[in-house]
Amino acid sequence: MTGYSADRLGDDVVAVLDALHLAKPILVGHSIAGQELSSIGSRFPQRIAGLVYLDAGYSYAYYDGTVVKGMSLNVDLNELQRKLDQLKSASTPEDLSSVIRDLLKTELPNFTQTLVARQRDLPAPSAAPRAAKPPAPVQAPPRLDEDILAGMQRYTKIPVPILAIFAAPHEPPPSTGTDPAAIAAADAADEAAGGVRAQADAFEKGVPSARVVRLPHASHIVYRSNEADVLREMNAFIGGLPP
Repeated sequence: MTGYSADRLGDDVVAVLDALHLAKPILVGHSIAGQELSSIGSRFPQRIAGLVYLDAGYSYAYYDGTVVKGMSLNVDLNELQRKLDQLKSASTPEDLSSVIRDLLKTELPNFTQTLVARQRDLPAPSAAPRAAKPPAPVQAPPRLDEDILAGMQRYTKIPVPILAIFAAPHEPPPSTGTDPAAIAAADAADEAAGGVRAQADAFEKGVPSARVVRLPHASHIVYRSNEADVLREMNAFIGGLPP
């Protein structure tokens, strides 16, 4: 399966709004659905009353550029690939010059910075030889999640009322028990892997229309682990929207 760009998925949601004749609804999304919320909010702000991100405001939903964690490498890689595709298909000297200028000024330096940051976060290579991975089946069916990853885009301006709830940090594994040191280590590992607290701060700073809520040690499925908190915040958000 191909063609699952974030904007394509957002267009599908807009088509449903049209089919159901919904005027300015509030859209709620969990996890990777944040990219569809941002696609609609950035391109069709007049179509919606507000957006609610349930642990969904990661780099595929709001791209800051300073939080090089989690999915940000996928976002940068996809944007670079789009520019390279434009480079291959440029039909006039003007188009070619424009793409080259953008690559040299923005995309290549940005991607280099992302790679350096990701490499810095990787564990040191082990001296022990790694077992070779078995070759993948020649005609293995593509996985939907891989196609969605390949469709991630950058969204930097989302000019609509927003409630963004983050599990920051996520709940520690049960093995930590109640040991404060183990919980602190789990919190640090969660931040190192996804940069959730840094991303929440970036979302709050970069999107003036957003109310950002951090729920410490909530599950990624935050509407289950912290149902009362989520309902309270959503009701307050909806109640504060203009009529």
